Amino acid sequence: MAVEVKLPRLGQGMESGTIVRWLKAEGETVSKGEPLYELDTDKVTQEVEAEATGVLLKIVVADGEVSVGTTVAVIGAQDEDVSELLAAAQSGNGGAPAAVTPASSESGAGPPAPSDKVSQGESAADSAGHISSLGALGGGRVKASPLARRIARERGLDLAAVTGTGPDGRVIAEDVESATPGAAATAAPAAPPRLPPGEVEVVELTSTRRTIARRLTEAWAAPVFQLSVTTDASELIATREQMVELMREGETKPTVNDVLTRVVPSALMRHRPVNAHFSDGRILRFPRANVGIAVAAPSGLVVPVIRDADLKSVLEIAAARGDLVSRAREGKLSLADLENGTFTISNLGMYGIEQFIAVLNPPQVAILAVGSIEDRPMATGGALVIAPTMTVTLTCDHRAIDGSEGAEFLRTLKAFVEAPALAL
Repeated sequence: MAVEVKLPRLGQGMESGTIVRWLKAEGETVSKGEPLYELDTDKVTQEVEAEATGVLLKIVVADGEVSVGTTVAVIGAQDEDVSELLAAAQSGNGGAPAAVTPASSESGAGPPAPSDKVSQGESAADSAGHISSLGALGGGRVKASPLARRIARERGLDLAAVTGTGPDGRVIAEDVESATPGAAATAAPAAPPRLPPGEVEVVELTSTRRTIARRLTEAWAAPVFQLSVTTDASELIATREQMVELMREGETKPTVNDVLTRVVPSALMRHRPVNAHFSDGRILRFPRANVGIAVAAPSGLVVPVIRDADLKSVLEIAAARGDLVSRAREGKLSLADLENGTFTISNLGMYGIEQFIAVLNPPQVAILAVGSIEDRPMATGGALVIAPTMTVTLTCDHRAIDGSEGAEFLRTLKAFVEAPALAL
């Protein structure tokens, strides 16, 4: 019996997603759990697995933005009549006609043609690039990361002409970025002419950038206040150096931020009002600290989450951080990597930023902005000394946190930074 493939809800608050490309063509056999198509959500691009075994009888929506619950394809038995099911599906999809998929001369099926409608935030050039990235489907799907496919679409490159250096010949982002101009697809339009001096360049927002804009606008609606404290980071640095000396082969080298990411949860466990969400007029305080770390990925800022950070060692946090950051920069994060954070750390110290204010990450009620560690004069025991210091700033949602609660959290955090052994 034929089964409708509906766009799934992959995360809380997800209302729609953009189908990037199909990994199977009409007429091909599909197994349950096998990757079926790539979906670009507000947060990540990921492969969606088939929920049934059979033949991909019809691709109803070839590409573009689709609402959750919309029928995008039909899987059933070979030669099964699904005309009534398709008619009902198209009616349920708002009467939109099924996408046309050209037939292959060999197998009777081929890659789906892009719909005439260009999704919001996608230019005509992006559509042409999408066609080129599908070009290899007829003779076997090109293995490539979602980020590599996105870059290929933006640059009008044919992935089939790019040599992959990833596992099993998989094309990764670096391969596409270093591809020669000869890899450009013939169907792709010529690069736009360079803008004359003084002319404004218009950049369409990606789905990730639209989400960032929406969430930050929501954050500014919250009544917030900021508190800052400067700490002596000498022991924080020393702790990290001692851990590096004791590392075993194969372990991820911890950074100062990894030590801080372990120290912060200890402070959160003592001040649970800061480890909370504000949602639907209620405050939700959590028993464990799931710490988000802000990462600048090619598609925009993402915040992958280190779960139960208060129960992990610094080396475990370093390993988790290394994996998350690597996958964030390759566009391989899943929604599960980004959900259920209870607190966020944003560190711009590596850019030489001494102090800044971070914007809330709703529905979380607090975020910590970490500045650079710099040698500065300090008064210690009545004497003026030069010591490595670090300034941190806590942004708080006043609906959930009072000034005294935020101040007490920072006082504890300062004590832990200056004596990490108290937290570890």
